[in-house]
Amino acid sequence: MGIIDNITKTLHEDLSDEIKQGSKLSIVAACFSFFAFEKLKKELKNIDELRFIFTSPTFITEQTPKTQREFYIPRLNRERSLYGTEFEIKLRNELTQKAIAKECADWIRQKVTFKSNITNENMAGFIHVDDNAYIPINGFTTIDLGCERGNNAYNIVQKISSPDSIKFLSIFNELWQDKTKLQDVTNVVIDNIASAYNENSPEFIYFVILYNIFNEFLEDISEDVLPNEATGFKNSKIWNMLFNFQKDAALAIINKLEKYNGCILADSVGLGKTFTALSVIKYYENRNKSVLVLCPKKLNNNWNTYKANYINNPIAEDRLRYDVLFHTDLNRSCGQSNGIDLDRIHWNNYDLVVIDESHNFRNGGKLSGKDNEKENRYLKLLNQVIRKGVKTKVLMLSATPVNNRFNDLKNQLALAYEGKTSHIDENLNTRRSLDEIFKNAQKAFNIWSKQDTTERTTENLLRMLDFDFFEVLDSVTIARSRKHIQKYYDTADIGTFPTRLKPISVRPKLTDLANAISYNEIFEQLMLLNLSIYTPTHFILPSKMDKYAEIYEDNKINIGFTQANREQGIRRLMAINLMKRLESSVFSFNHTLERIKNFIQQTIATIESYNQSVKKEIELTDITNFNDLDEDEQNNDQLFTFGKKVKISLSDMDYLSWKHYLIKDYEILSLLTHMISDITAKHDIKLQNLLTIIKNKQLTPINNNNKKVIIFTAFADTASYLFDHVSQYVKNHFSLHTAMITGSVDGRSTVPKLHCDLNTVLTCFSPKSKDKHLLMPNDTHEIDILIATDCISEGQNLQDCDYLINYDIHWNPVRIIQRFGRIDRIGSKNQAVQLVNFWPDVTLDEYIDLKAKVETRMKIVDMTATGDDNILSDEEKSDLAYRKAQLKRLQDEVVDIEDITNSISIMDLGLNEFRLDLLEYIKNHPELDKTPYGLHAVVPALPDMPAGVIYILKNRANSININNQNRLHPFYMVYVANNGDIICDHLSPKQLLDKIRLLCKGTTEPIAKLYQQFNKITGDGGNMTHFSQRLGDAINSIIEVKKHSDIDNFLSGNAISFVTDNIKGLDDFELICFLVVSESENKVA
Repeated sequence: MGIIDNITKTLHEDLSDEIKQGSKLSIVAACFSFFAFEKLKKELKNIDELRFIFTSPTFITEQTPKTQREFYIPRLNRERSLYGTEFEIKLRNELTQKAIAKECADWIRQKVTFKSNITNENMAGFIHVDDNAYIPINGFTTIDLGCERGNNAYNIVQKISSPDSIKFLSIFNELWQDKTKLQDVTNVVIDNIASAYNENSPEFIYFVILYNIFNEFLEDISEDVLPNEATGFKNSKIWNMLFNFQKDAALAIINKLEKYNGCILADSVGLGKTFTALSVIKYYENRNKSVLVLCPKKLNNNWNTYKANYINNPIAEDRLRYDVLFHTDLNRSCGQSNGIDLDRIHWNNYDLVVIDESHNFRNGGKLSGKDNEKENRYLKLLNQVIRKGVKTKVLMLSATPVNNRFNDLKNQLALAYEGKTSHIDENLNTRRSLDEIFKNAQKAFNIWSKQDTTERTTENLLRMLDFDFFEVLDSVTIARSRKHIQKYYDTADIGTFPTRLKPISVRPKLTDLANAISYNEIFEQLMLLNLSIYTPTHFILPSKMDKYAEIYEDNKINIGFTQANREQGIRRLMAINLMKRLESSVFSFNHTLERIKNFIQQTIATIESYNQSVKKEIELTDITNFNDLDEDEQNNDQLFTFGKKVKISLSDMDYLSWKHYLIKDYEILSLLTHMISDITAKHDIKLQNLLTIIKNKQLTPINNNNKKVIIFTAFADTASYLFDHVSQYVKNHFSLHTAMITGSVDGRSTVPKLHCDLNTVLTCFSPKSKDKHLLMPNDTHEIDILIATDCISEGQNLQDCDYLINYDIHWNPVRIIQRFGRIDRIGSKNQAVQLVNFWPDVTLDEYIDLKAKVETRMKIVDMTATGDDNILSDEEKSDLAYRKAQLKRLQDEVVDIEDITNSISIMDLGLNEFRLDLLEYIKNHPELDKTPYGLHAVVPALPDMPAGVIYILKNRANSININNQNRLHPFYMVYVANNGDIICDHLSPKQLLDKIRLLCKGTTEPIAKLYQQFNKITGDGGNMTHFSQRLGDAINSIIEVKKHSDIDNFLSGNAISFVTDNIKGLDDFELICFLVVSESENKVA
């Protein structure tokens, strides 16, 4: 009898001495590790037999229900001990388990029998070797053998010699024969060990990765938040028309609506958000829920068609019954809209509200205030539709939910939680409240936006945001880019996007007339304008200011936004608008000059005829003509929404001073109209260039004799001017029909007797995408040239066309991309699409500078009236620089919205696709949780995924994520090249998961050639030096990133400890699995 303290002498050493050739071993222990076999394999290979009893149910046939988690988890840990316990991580991280497992399995087949306790009886562990017994024994692991340090304060084993040891053998033999207490599990053990050295398919390893990262999601998921397939929505027509990426989105939307009450679908332009939303609507209607669709009026035909019994409704058999109303209806309380009586509608009785183009609500509203305050659209939606009545879920659709501030997104999300952050904070897995998360995100954005242009990249912005922000995005948004869909989904069944040809840039002069005025000369005259016609309140007598302040300062729409502020805003808009109109067309510019002249002339006449005995008033709403503004400016609620009309009595004004400024402006405007009066259509070089481009397109089409052209302009005046001349030209030269659509005037067409409403015109222009053969089967006319304003720049599928011309460049680059999205769509029959941009006859730098000078000029004028000494703020200067950079890009390439740098994009940040992948896989593979750690697969390298290794690690020390930058903590993924360079670090988990998905998903068998190469180089897993070194590189990269992060935080004034947050390195991490990215040739090291 003796004592083994596992310090001066270890159990491993004693067993090495006692195990002889032909020895018989009997072991009762909680677990068996093949690393313990590795330590004693020299001796164990020579024994006669080993009988092993698991002290608790392990590997038994009857599966413990997973709902009994307190019993299932310990058993799972015992079974996983085969591949190493939590204290043998260091051994597992040496990556030699494949070779050890294979050798151990071969030995077990020859020498070992395993049985497991199947009762609830406790069994004390011991080892019996020939004449000696060892007690107590917990497990057969390297820790119990004394080779590795566990977490026990001491590890003392008593050695009992014969004859006392015989009693233990007798107990063992009696137990071994008792079939009521034990079950043979040898084959199960062998099969499990074999899984540690079998060659794995890439897809299997992909799901092993997902399971480990997202298994908590599986535990939290419940039937309440998953789509109920019993509703039959997957048998619907709409569901079976969806592409795979749309089905993934629909399922995720339902999950998010059920869990968080809201979701923003922000897929990129042209990815079919409407159809995805329709499938969600079908799901809820199958559950007898009432649905309201709120859309811009210009998109009503899309939504009305899909719920009507129309011959061109491809999903008519689904019998959708949702209501369709328009954004503007939220400002109304009576009258008819889309066949619905607004004064009788039950606004608060909708279970689901779908908001198309939800970015129109991104400015939000005042969420609390006096009951008598007039509500804007946002507040009406929030208070009357969502907060009142039944619980309302909100699905928002927008390709551009964020403009240049994170509050845009927050305001839209607030609709889902009724403007009360506490409602959503309870469900979000975040450390901070939603308000604080967005506050911090905006703070990070503000810092980022002031960085040098070279540093102001989307990647850097993402690194400045903590994982709470990504958790919010992942929870309530779905946003996939065109590139993402192309790369990670099989588009064979839907076709691909057409090829984008390089944009054609055109910079025509104003005219070919000799000695004619130039763009710069016109600009010089514009700089002399005061435009005081738009600022009558600036001339109110000081003694009368209080009177008008009381009337107009609080107009119940936007507290603090005064009438004087509004007038200044309108004046600046009109000044910039004169530039835009000039850039659009000389015709449009001249019309605006004439209109302003007439306004001024009428006002001067009113002043001159003023008689103090007769009351005269100036009404501001008579002064502003909305048709002079483009569509975006017309939608400016702050400037053009009033609680009451603004009227000013001339008797309360310094009307003589006002008259002085009006006369000066009138003289300048008269000079300008005279100077451009001789620029007729014949001498309008821009118009003539357009006709030439159209002619060349007809003579040399880019796709199968496709003659169609869309011409976009920001202004209805320009559209009318172009229609007059383009329609005549193409009719005479090519016998083609032309149509015009604007949001402000009736449509026009050269097709005889054609009803020129928006939907009819678009159907004739894009007959295939709009099902003309069903709607107008007896009409053989087609429209080939379409001239339009931005009333059709969103939500329309016009992919019959392959050629789009921007006759004037919209100041917002996003609008240009949205326009092009009408023809640049997935599944297009066109091989290529062409974008043509007309630019003003100055360099882009000059044009941007001119705009800045006009804005500065207007602010100087404002200073004289308000004392405001701010010329152009840093934010405005930054905005100008941003637009310049984006417009420059658009001269040379067609960019996606998400590729616009210096802006906020939420594209491709969500992890929901991976959760859905896992959810579907686990239905047919429930035993994924038993998979050993340390497995690998071999996949082929791709052009943008070079040879190397992708490691998936689990961190065992929480301090490493102290700054909460890794959104997958405690899991870390690192992609290391074969030379040790880091290809993708742990702070880009979405990017790396995308790569893994592309490399693995769908490859359900091991790739034989790559495994042969790998096995040859590693000696069947026996020599893993190269991969062990790369694992070290991966962990070092994590440590280095953390060090840099700590230093950055320290220099930023944040509290940080360089002492307590010490990372040991390899021992702090556990290898979950890895992917070998292999070249086709023998190049691993």
